[in-house]
Amino acid sequence: MFSAESARKVDDHHSHHRHGHAQVNYGRAFAIGIAANLAYLGVEAIAGVFSGSLALLADAGHNLADVLGLVLSWGAAMLSRRQPSGRFTYGLRSSSILAALANAIILLVVTGGIAWEAIWRIGHPVQVASSVIIAVAAIGIFVNGGTALLFSSGNGDLNVKSAFLHLAADALVTAGVVAAGVVIWLTNWLWLDPLVSLVVSAVIVFGTWGLLKSAISLALDAVPEGLDAAAVRAHLLSLPGVTGLHDLHIWGMSTTETALTCHLIMPEGHPGDAVLNQISQQLEHQFGIHHATIQIELADTEEACALTPEHVV
Repeated sequence: MFSAESARKVDDHHSHHRHGHAQVNYGRAFAIGIAANLAYLGVEAIAGVFSGSLALLADAGHNLADVLGLVLSWGAAMLSRRQPSGRFTYGLRSSSILAALANAIILLVVTGGIAWEAIWRIGHPVQVASSVIIAVAAIGIFVNGGTALLFSSGNGDLNVKSAFLHLAADALVTAGVVAAGVVIWLTNWLWLDPLVSLVVSAVIVFGTWGLLKSAISLALDAVPEGLDAAAVRAHLLSLPGVTGLHDLHIWGMSTTETALTCHLIMPEGHPGDAVLNQISQQLEHQFGIHHATIQIELADTEEACALTPEHVV
């Protein structure tokens, strides 16, 4: 099997550039996000206990999940820069996929706990200090909203996107808590505190569901979202000298890098390293496939490749 060396060099250059950029910007963003959320988490938990507000305590639990999620995402970003080894021949790039999956699961579990407690509280209203709720939750909007902006440019990386969604969702929670505090202060509708928690929980679940599906797909080596496998196949079949194609596989090596392997049938003979390098560069520039491994077959005998049938992998 031939993997174009020049294509790997191009891939290494681009990967180094991407990872270095993430290290400079997102490493600092992760540190700021973790520190800010830990500080706010302590203040909010204490305020929730003294005010009797489920919404504040629920939001504190949500913030704790955010901190854990940020730690996971930061750790995965660092692990993804580890060089390949004899055992982990792709390095630890896929740790970013596991972190995105863990983040989605943590967020859904914590939100489920909030919703369960809120349902009980609707039937058993508890007196709350609305002024404390408003003041503390308002601070949370700036803390979580501000740190979320640090990750807003990372939508191309599912791992960074999961961190952004965590923080943005928490900013939404605190905004709902502020609104509930104001209405409770004006009307003394105590049931509104758990009701707001339920509404915000539903919004968070809706927003996290897409992240969970994307992470599961990448974990199962699905073709990354936004990449048209049929278009890639058509492009390869249109190349000069190619009469057939089989054993095509496209998957995410990480939340930012895509790999491809395939067998090209070229009866006229091996096209040479320069052509394979050109094919790999085309795949990267047109489809964002960073690591292409291509095997050339001449079809000069009646013995077919064992991997020709589509169902064989």
